[in-house]
Amino acid sequence: MNIINKLTIRHLKKNKRRTMVTIIGVIISVAMVMAVATLGVSFLDLLKRQVVADNGEWHVQYKNVTSDQIKAIEKDGNTKDLILSSDMGYAMLEGDEMTVKPYLFFKGYNEEGLEQFPIKLSSGRLPKAANEVVVSDHLAKDIGINYEIGAEMTVEIGNRMMEGEPAPLLQNYSVQRGEEGYLENLEIHTTETFTVVGTIERPSWEEPWAPGYTVINYIDQENLNQAVNVDAVVVVKDLSRSIFKQAEQLAQQNDIVGVGFNDELLRYYGITDNDNLHTTMYSLAGIIIAVIVIGSVSLIYNAFAISVSERARHLGMLSSVGATKKQKRNSVFFEGVVIGLISIPIGVLAGLGGIAITFMFINTYIADALGTSVKLEVVVTPASVLVACFISSATIFVSTYMPARKASKVSAIDAIRQTQDIKLTGKAVKTSKLVRKIFGLEAEIGLKNVKRNKKRYYATLFSLVISIILFLSVSYFTNNLSRSVEMSQAGTDFDILVSGSNGDISDLESLVHTEGVTGYSLQKTVQLTSLIEEDKFTEELIAVIEKENIELQDGRYPYYVNVYGLSESSFQEYADKAGTDAVTYRDLEDPKAIIIEKISYQDYEASKFVETKSINTKPGERIELQFTDYETNERTMLAGLEVGALTDEVPMGTNTARVGGLDIVVPIETLDAILNEKALNEVQSYLYLNSSDPMKTQEALEEVVPSSMYIYNVFQNREREQQMIMFLSVFTYGFIALISLISIANIFNTISTSISLRKREFAMLKSVGMTPKGFNKMINYESIFYGVNALLFGLPISFVVMYLIHRSVNETFQYGFTLPWLDIVFVIAAIFVIVSSAMLYSISKIKKENIIDGLKQENI
Repeated sequence: MNIINKLTIRHLKKNKRRTMVTIIGVIISVAMVMAVATLGVSFLDLLKRQVVADNGEWHVQYKNVTSDQIKAIEKDGNTKDLILSSDMGYAMLEGDEMTVKPYLFFKGYNEEGLEQFPIKLSSGRLPKAANEVVVSDHLAKDIGINYEIGAEMTVEIGNRMMEGEPAPLLQNYSVQRGEEGYLENLEIHTTETFTVVGTIERPSWEEPWAPGYTVINYIDQENLNQAVNVDAVVVVKDLSRSIFKQAEQLAQQNDIVGVGFNDELLRYYGITDNDNLHTTMYSLAGIIIAVIVIGSVSLIYNAFAISVSERARHLGMLSSVGATKKQKRNSVFFEGVVIGLISIPIGVLAGLGGIAITFMFINTYIADALGTSVKLEVVVTPASVLVACFISSATIFVSTYMPARKASKVSAIDAIRQTQDIKLTGKAVKTSKLVRKIFGLEAEIGLKNVKRNKKRYYATLFSLVISIILFLSVSYFTNNLSRSVEMSQAGTDFDILVSGSNGDISDLESLVHTEGVTGYSLQKTVQLTSLIEEDKFTEELIAVIEKENIELQDGRYPYYVNVYGLSESSFQEYADKAGTDAVTYRDLEDPKAIIIEKISYQDYEASKFVETKSINTKPGERIELQFTDYETNERTMLAGLEVGALTDEVPMGTNTARVGGLDIVVPIETLDAILNEKALNEVQSYLYLNSSDPMKTQEALEEVVPSSMYIYNVFQNREREQQMIMFLSVFTYGFIALISLISIANIFNTISTSISLRKREFAMLKSVGMTPKGFNKMINYESIFYGVNALLFGLPISFVVMYLIHRSVNETFQYGFTLPWLDIVFVIAAIFVIVSSAMLYSISKIKKENIIDGLKQENI
């Protein structure tokens, strides 16, 4: 090691605090780059494992192959594993009842397929001969059919065919049913006898609504059943983009008709020509890493620039005794190498440890958030480690390049006299006279110092601005996620919806006593028409009529009217909320209705939500209802309803109409009384439930609700959305916290070093009479100048970034742009706290120094 490098190491040891701050900053930077790279690789690995867990691991599928074609595929040099798969067909289950799952679905695999595909045994063993099968244990759970191990079954297997459809219906098509029976039939092609050797859990590829319960049998490659189509599924040895061309060539050479690919799995390996997933992920990772690098360069560059400034006299002395420019430049690069050798290995380990802890935390939420059955695992590849090390090394090199050039240009005389950092003009530090008049001499001196040390000022200002932009952008993005979820769940003030059929509520009434139900609304609904006079039009409706040039009918506008008929208890509860007496609405001779006066809807053209009145009316006026037969366009007068009350309250589970629409709530008996036969056929019935345990309630409902009804668990979707927000928030706020650490470290390093180098200046001010109070006042004003200037730059840029995020989100969710004032207030306070803390910390270190010792200070 040469003498210059030894002096460099001695300098690093002498300035331990600055060296430690730099090392910590680089460690955080490397850790973040490593964490981002590892997160990307681990997330892709999660997606791969989930696809394999759902559909097995395979890459190419050759459809409807013969024995000779199978042998040719097996001999191909790129074939690693050959799986034989066959959808044999369906057999009808016993029983005359029309259900959503009336079949057994027979699927065959050879030995490799039984091992490769996700088949989980419940009891017994997997089949080893062509006449052996395993059956789904859901047969016993759902319909009580229990095939004991050793039992024989003889079945007629065929294809599901539907009139007008030339190809058979597959397992991903639900049963096609009509009011009078099935719209499909089985075309039998074989009769088989099998021995049951085990039971399996319902496979992941069998959806709950799939038409058949899965039965798996064994495919004997030597004795293929020619009546059944067999597919050859291949796991290849070499995964590359050439897989598509190679597979097509093999198929062409052996007259294989169809070739398919596991596009979803190949996509996650990056082997696809028509997918932007990798582009998106790499772009996102690139943006995040770019932000990390920018923040890190600011910190590390500033540290090395200060180091060069501190070492100016040493470099000048070296120059005076013969040190070359190259030696002085390499001295700074050597300092960067030493910092890197210490920081990069620690940073890599810290990044891996941090992401491992993060995964431990989020794995409890990820299954619900992403709908996966596998967990995130830390996956480290040589490429990700090399990328992290390369980016970190490049960051250190870029950070040291300018200070190194500056060091090489330091002349011996300037360095020894230390004049290179104070070449200023009066114009450069000129301040407004108003500053002294309003704030005093201390503020003017503080402002002059900010102007005098522009490089350090800009470095600190940059760090502050980056922190402001990052925090506000990330918090705004997360808030938008929450708001988007609220919008997507608009009107879902319930946990579970059960929809009836043909307006019949008799089956729904008994469900209100299901376990866990804490509240409900039982209702019928139908859409009618009402011709409304011009004096009842709202301003918004008038604007729509004029804009679209709608022609009125005898001066009246045809409102569409959503009529909601509530059961007795539901109407009683609703009337209480609306502030009216439910008893007055029971008269069927002179029926009354509650009108929902306030409507809220999404105006797509104006990109905002609108809240307005639906109609200008008052209690005592009448609304005449008509039924419109849209097939014949014939309108039939039904009845007139008296307006009993106006309200803003909306029944559970419903959304309000838009402009030109009206919502009316009546007792269910009133709705039945005013409708004619045709209108009654259009009625839909719904039961909205709230529950203390929605999942248990859903399970209880599924046991008693007939297949003709539909159950929709909103709570589950809502929980999944919230889990997704939490999942994203962990990463976004973790990211902002680490970037802020880099920025805060930079701010503390810059300010504290700046204060340390100004010891002579402070001593001179004290020697000419500046009191401790005046000194503190000057430092406080400097803090304020830093904070105010950071906010003047940071807030406008943040507003632009937030607006761009808003515009991006508005592609799906449209609402007005509003600033997050609470977050802005927090940022303003935080900036002044950070700057003031850094100033106070630095001043506390030199406050007790003697004036004479300060004047002797050599560094400026």
